[in-house]
Amino acid sequence: MTIALRLAALVFVFFLLPALATLAWWSITDRPDSWRGATWTSSGLLPPPAADDAGIYVLAARTGGLKGALSVHSWIVLKRPGETTYERYDKVGWGSPVRRNHRDADGYWYSNPPYVVHSVQGAAAGQLLPQFDAAIAAYPYAEPGGYRIWPGPNSNSFVANVLDAVPGFGGRLPPNAVGRDYAPGLGTFGMTPDGRDFRVSLGGYAGFTIGAASGIEFHFLGLVAGVDLKRLGLKVPGYGTISVY
Repeated sequence: MTIALRLAALVFVFFLLPALATLAWWSITDRPDSWRGATWTSSGLLPPPAADDAGIYVLAARTGGLKGALSVHSWIVLKRPGETTYERYDKVGWGSPVRRNHRDADGYWYSNPPYVVHSVQGAAAGQLLPQFDAAIAAYPYAEPGGYRIWPGPNSNSFVANVLDAVPGFGGRLPPNAVGRDYAPGLGTFGMTPDGRDFRVSLGGYAGFTIGAASGIEFHFLGLVAGVDLKRLGLKVPGYGTISVY
């Protein structure tokens, strides 16, 4: 067998086959036919915001249509001390890409329930809030037309960019957040800003990450396969992480 055939076989076994299996599972799940019939209201995931609290949350939920088989949509929620409401920031594919409070902070996304990817509360969150504000304001693809569903910059590229700009937050997007590894031009390589991983990304089309935070990951066309060393789990393309506990 030639090297090319061996590589093709590896790609099929570790990327395409799991993605096709996830697509088959997703195709038989009960979900709305369009965004008009979907639920977007609060899921009740986040607690009622107290005036004296500060918090920063990254949330994610499966996206709509067949895309939901392979990817989640992620967003950022900020709670400022002295305020009794949350602020939500998403990047979307219509109009002005970066939206503030266009949905409930913990709303369903295309009827799919959200979950908390990572959060920080209290004084630590209060110290990080100015950095999040600066990173959101400095996002380079915030103008109309600055959205591309694949390989990016999309909704997950936005959140990943902000998290890279605020390494003290410590969060990582899940492996099925397609677009999180987008890098403009030929791509990037080197240590992540928090110094916990070494990352190589060829424009978001291929690459790998290895380190204490992400474990071992191989990226191909936005799909991620690998091993989660922190939770002792497998990162399955499209599906996400399957943990042993």
